Amino acid sequence: MTTTHDATTPMLSVRDLTVEFTSSEGQRIHAVSGISFDIAPGETLGLVGESGCGKSTTSRSIMQLPSPTSGSVVFEGQDLTKLSSDQLRRTRTRMQMIFQDPVSSLNPRRSAEAIIAEPLATWGRGTKRQRHDKVLELMDAVGLDGRVVGKRRRWEFSGGQCQRISIARALALEPRMLICDEAVSALDVSVQAQILNLLQEMKQRFDLTMIFVAHDLAVVKRISDRVAVMYLGKICEIAPANALYDQPRHHYTKALLTAIPQPDPTIRPQDVPMLGGEPPSPTDPPSGCRFRTRCPQQQPVCAAEEPSLVELAPGHHVACHFPLEVTPVALMARAVG
Repeated sequence: MTTTHDATTPMLSVRDLTVEFTSSEGQRIHAVSGISFDIAPGETLGLVGESGCGKSTTSRSIMQLPSPTSGSVVFEGQDLTKLSSDQLRRTRTRMQMIFQDPVSSLNPRRSAEAIIAEPLATWGRGTKRQRHDKVLELMDAVGLDGRVVGKRRRWEFSGGQCQRISIARALALEPRMLICDEAVSALDVSVQAQILNLLQEMKQRFDLTMIFVAHDLAVVKRISDRVAVMYLGKICEIAPANALYDQPRHHYTKALLTAIPQPDPTIRPQDVPMLGGEPPSPTDPPSGCRFRTRCPQQQPVCAAEEPSLVELAPGHHVACHFPLEVTPVALMARAVG
């Protein structure tokens, strides 16, 4: 099954991606189980789900950190799983990551300007003076005055400022794709908004394609063109952001959206239906639909047969034997929109 943003040749094409690990007890952990998706140039794909669903493993395996157990990851026409270590190292200059903890991702022994300049020096980009000018330009782009704070170490910055430095470092080699792995989850809410705005600005300024990994659906909606929902190593729904948030078709997606806090004092927490149970163990996933053990609509077929991703509306794919119906209110809102 192929899910493309449009007819443009994909920037990234992932097919049957599988990532498995062996625990210290010798158990096989099924972290990611045969997922497929495309990302078009200039698109931002949000990847969401509960902790342990495999979204971060997916983003890291795209970078071959670690290499997937099976499947293909084709970036700009090259299958990264088949490249030599030297070829992969060079290709990674066009793919960069921003990590969850902005503080620990920075070297405490180096100044901010040295951290940002390191990729340029490693790959021999420009003279020392040109690299210095490039660093000042990047720091200015992310809202930092390099002439004032360039010599400071990481402990002299706030968490939001550290993340700005991480973004500047990621942009130093002028990548085509940026993978943000929980890039704002460790930040205060007010700082999250600043970093999200910055990422949007950088996307436009540097013509970036992005994967944005998060567990907060409210954050993902703000920055994503499309959203893929993962559960226990599988994609259960993928759709344009507005369509998914306005009318989810998978029961798990609906449960995640229901859990988003509403700024309405008339809504009491006990009035909001909550998803019961715990996710099954990735060492022994359920047969058939992996969500069936927590699904309010499960039927015998859900245990006997694994649902495939089916396109129920243009660009809206759902893996469910009994998907949610589109309500008349949602249809009317979509028509008006």
